[in-house]
Amino acid sequence: MIEVNELTKRYGAKTAVDHLSFTVRPGHVTGFLGPNGAGKTTTLRLLLGLDAPTGGSATVSGVAFRSHARGLRHVGALLDAGRVHGGRTAAAHLSALARSNGISPRRVDAVLSEVGLAEAANRRIGGFSLGMKQRLGIATALLGDPPVLMFDEPVNGMDPEGVLWMRRLFRRLAAEGRTVFLSSHLMSEMENTADRLVVIGRGRLIADESVGDFAARGAGLGVVVGTRQAAELAAVLTAAGASVDPEGARGTERLAVTGLPAERIAALAFEHRILLTELTTRTASLEEAFMELTAESVEYQAGQLR
Repeated sequence: MIEVNELTKRYGAKTAVDHLSFTVRPGHVTGFLGPNGAGKTTTLRLLLGLDAPTGGSATVSGVAFRSHARGLRHVGALLDAGRVHGGRTAAAHLSALARSNGISPRRVDAVLSEVGLAEAANRRIGGFSLGMKQRLGIATALLGDPPVLMFDEPVNGMDPEGVLWMRRLFRRLAAEGRTVFLSSHLMSEMENTADRLVVIGRGRLIADESVGDFAARGAGLGVVVGTRQAAELAAVLTAAGASVDPEGARGTERLAVTGLPAERIAALAFEHRILLTELTTRTASLEEAFMELTAESVEYQAGQLR
């Protein structure tokens, strides 16, 4: 389990992480989201003891990561796939880490096979593509068979097959009861992979909830209604407290309704003898909800070309 309590990190006048608190529990894939500059990578570095916090605490399994004598047995992490010695082979890189953490040499072959790099074991890392380096980084994270795993943008450079493999891997690791903490900018991947989300902006917590609950907070929630009696139905629904707008092109006889659930709309239509041709509940996508709920936390906003 990962626990962050009032975690704060300042670099001079810049506050990268601001009294941040959340918990990442085992058995789930927890996504870590935020705009560029939100403090995600800084938070992961603080969890791994790579930076010292200005205040608060960040612990793994109840203690600071630096307290674990054999770190890879407790936490596996991938922060930057490019930070490896290009002159070493994949097998030599993993073997050195295994020896320093008291891990059986047999794990080297096992994890290389797990990530699809068995045939590249004796190739120098400098010749690897970005996708291969990402796979090697995941092999490194898995080397000590740890209960806690953290990944920062792991699908960068991966082809579609690799993305699908990674998605299945993360789900399997969580199903085994591990804590899986995953940072990514790809909303579609989070929607397909994560069970829960921790969302931050300008170093502060915005949300800590399930993917479904977060998406439901977006303004895209509503019901699309089709009927040949659009004007009559609009009057009925407005009187019941709903907001009603035409949906699509003029004359399509479809209404976008917010403020009433589909069941209530159907009941009102039946009560007033209005025939419905369509009744569809529409929810906001994760991307829509993210853009809306983090809009005030975007630090680097691009201008519009004229």
